[in-house]
Order: sequence, then structure tokens, then C-alpha cells
Amino acid sequence: MKRFSQIALILMLATAPILAGCAMTPNAVSDSSSAPAPGGSMAGSTGGGHAVGSAAGDRSGSGLQGAARPNPKEFTAKTDLRDIRFEFDSYQIRTEDAQVLDQNADLMKANPGWVVLIEGHADQRGTSDYNLALSDRRARASMNYLVSRGVRANRVSVISYGKERPLCREASEDCWSQNRRAHFGVKAK
Repeated sequence: MKRFSQIALILMLATAPILAGCAMTPNAVSDSSSAPAPGGSMAGSTGGGHAVGSAAGDRSGSGLQGAARPNPKEFTAKTDLRDIRFEFDSYQIRTEDAQVLDQNADLMKANPGWVVLIEGHADQRGTSDYNLALSDRRARASMNYLVSRGVRANRVSVISYGKERPLCREASEDCWSQNRRAHFGVKAK
């Protein structure tokens, strides 16, 4: 019995970091006046992780149902689905962006033939690995929010680009804030 308890303890200690990294509340919404929710910031993180369920070095992940990896070239930007932005070093959904995601969810529910790819992006500061992990968390936070609003998870996939595809290349906060985003692409089923 003592041996079983030791093995159980070792398994719990070994899986705790994995479970902690996966813990995310889909309804986590903040504004600048509230304290950050646990797990909503990358501060103190090693940032070495990649998309859950994907091979090491792979920059993409699929939706919650484990669907095949999306081909980004099959998706087009829909002006109806609006991008959202993130604070520096965070993947928390801000209050104003939650409203945008609510509208995106309504559009997706009204158009059941749409399959959506959410691209996660980061600004140019930080290492490539760190920004890939952060932008993956941003895309997944956006996906989880949509799913919490009634969008079927098998209609949403995510991909992480990190700092590789900036909208703006200037070294200013205004420019960097444009690059910290989740971008939505659509393809019809």
C-alpha cells in the first residue's frame, strides 16, 4: 500500500506542471481596472511550449476535437469577423474584445457552414519560442471564448505565428499593440 501511495504521489507531481499549463478558464475576461486572472499573463513563464498535441517545433494546433491540422491558405479574411488585441505579455480577453468575440460568435452561429481558423500573433519583443507559445495561448483563449458562447469546437482551429507576421514594423507601443492580436480566417464547409 505504501508503494502505491509513493507511485501516486510521483505521478501527481509529474503531471501537475502539464495540468497547470493547460488550465485556462474560457470565460476569463478582464479590463484594465481589475487584477489579472491566474494564468492570464506569461510573466515568469519559460515560454518553451508549443501547441498541445502537436509535434515539437510545430507552430499550429487544431481545435478541441483533435481535427486535422488546418491549411491556412484555405482560409480567407472575413471583414465580418473582427480581430481582437491583447495587452503586452498577456492572453487574457479584455472587456472590449469580449464584445467583439460575442459578435463573432453570433456571426458564426448564424453561418453554420463557416469553419474558422484563429491565428495567434505577438509583437516583435521577446524570443521566437516565447512568442510562439504566447500567440498560441492567445488563439486558444479566443477559441475557448467562442466555444463558451455556443460555437461548436469542431468548427474552430488555431495556429500560432508568434512575431513572424507583424502588421506594423515600427518600434512603438502603438505599432506593437497592432501586432498582439488574434486574427480570424474563414472557409466554407
